[in-house]
Amino acid sequence: MAEKRNRRAWIPLALTVSAVLLLGIYLSLRMTSPPPGANGIPDPCLQPVDAVTLATLPLATRFDFPMGSQNGALVYNAQRFTENRHLGDDLNGMGGENTDLGDPVFSVANGRVLYAGWLSDSWGNCVLLVHAYEENGARKYVQSFYGHLDHIHVKPNTDIKRGQQIGTVGTAAGKYLAHLHFEMREFATPYLGVGYRENPAGWIDPSGFLQTHRGAPESDLRPEP
Repeated sequence: MAEKRNRRAWIPLALTVSAVLLLGIYLSLRMTSPPPGANGIPDPCLQPVDAVTLATLPLATRFDFPMGSQNGALVYNAQRFTENRHLGDDLNGMGGENTDLGDPVFSVANGRVLYAGWLSDSWGNCVLLVHAYEENGARKYVQSFYGHLDHIHVKPNTDIKRGQQIGTVGTAAGKYLAHLHFEMREFATPYLGVGYRENPAGWIDPSGFLQTHRGAPESDLRPEP
């Protein structure tokens, strides 16, 4: 009888330990899972980029601005990188307000689409690209991120060229005045982000990077053939 009572006494403890272990496993999976899509389910296109994918990315030989004619000449930067902890540039048409609604948004370089879709009410439609380029003999990778789009013209896991239209300037379904939230990141793993952050480590000054890596005279406006 004493042995049976001892066994019964161990049952609640065993159940508690099992529950704690299961909770730990669940939290671990939540922390390591890719960001959820609009329906709360991890989007399959947000899986970590594998080595084969990185090795087969089309090479970006030059970079250009994502909006405006003459490489952004008709676009102004309403909120620059790191201003108010901003992680990108807010690009607007020269007319201001919603005059640029529906204007084309272009890929800044040859690359591959990691994400294309509705992200959230604050982001609206977004496109995330990854690019491979060579610098000082080394192969490097960067992301370009395009937020608040009105329409999207590309699909995940497809290769695109510099100057190819990926979407149009939007308002995140009326949440903001029309503009493009544009980011450049010096990492390849998919991350959709929050737009603002105290520490911008991993993010790059978009306009500065594009100017430095333009690789062509200002008069050369041709898209990738």
